[in-house]
Amino acid sequence: MPKSSSNFLVLLVLLIIGGLAGSIAGDLLAPVLPWFKSTDSIGLRPATLDLKFISITFGFTAVINPMTVLGLIIGYFVYRRV
Repeated sequence: MPKSSSNFLVLLVLLIIGGLAGSIAGDLLAPVLPWFKSTDSIGLRPATLDLKFISITFGFTAVINPMTVLGLIIGYFVYRRV
């Protein structure tokens, strides 16, 4: 595996871990700090390509809160330190 591919994989894993940790922290802190409840959805609505013999659906949605963004930023800084 080329070095740039492994670096991208490490970055992707750290961003996913940071985003998940931030989302969990935001959910846990939401009862104490109500502004952590503010979320926003971004993404593409599902679209289907029907070719009669196969049907493929494309789409994704990401729901983020302030702690998710913080987790992604921390994941990126951890990547920069590694």
